[in-house]
Formats: sequence, C-alpha cells, structure tokens
Amino acid sequence: VQLQASGGGLVQAGGSLRLSCAASGRTFGSYAVGWFRQAPGKERELLAAISWSADRKYYADSLKGRFTISRDNAKNTVYLQMNSLKFEDTAVYYCAADADYTDLRKGYDIEYWGKGTLVTVSS
Repeated sequence: VQLQASGGGLVQAGGSLRLSCAASGRTFGSYAVGWFRQAPGKERELLAAISWSADRKYYADSLKGRFTISRDNAKNTVYLQMNSLKFEDTAVYYCAADADYTDLRKGYDIEYWGKGTLVTVSS
C-alpha cells in the first residue's frame, strides 16, 4: 500500500481545509487509516483514526469536534475535514495505514506512512 496525502496549504485562522489520503493497492479497503501531525519542535500526534469499515472512529480530545475523518473505499481515499482552524494547527500532516486498528490507535509499529502535506494557518 502506498499513501499520498494532499490538500494542505495556507489558510487563515477560522478557515477550513480538507486533506485527502489517496492509496494504491487493491487491499486498501481492509486497512485502518489514521491522520497524524507533527509541528516544529513537537512530537508527532495522532489526530483521528478510522477502521476499514468506518464502524470505529477515534478523535484526539484536543480537537474538540473541529475535525472529521471519513473514507471512500471505492475511491481508495480517506479524508480529514478540518474546520475552525487555529494557528496552533500549523504542522505537517501525515496519513498512515495498518491492518490492525488497535495498533494504529497506539501509534505502534504502523505498517505504511504517506509523505506529509504542510498546513499553515495564519493568525
């Protein structure tokens, strides 16, 4: 499975962006996918995760309902809708996939990572 994150860019505080994680590989639909981010000088953090069937979703408490994860297995794509963006959301955003949803949630030994996409929020 190869992953490609896109959709980042420059946005004003309060604005919205939708990130996409496009995957190659016929088995993508059987993988859990998560969105992570890493800001300069900070550790990487898990923002949201979705199981292969979308019956389980996880969101970091810090997001307070501003982000929504979804997937379209027919298009081999997972999305992260980000609303009410804040300056502190500025970071490189990565998507990752693992056959095990629990491992993905733990951030443990994740199988596949995509290259990041930069999100810059101006204050």
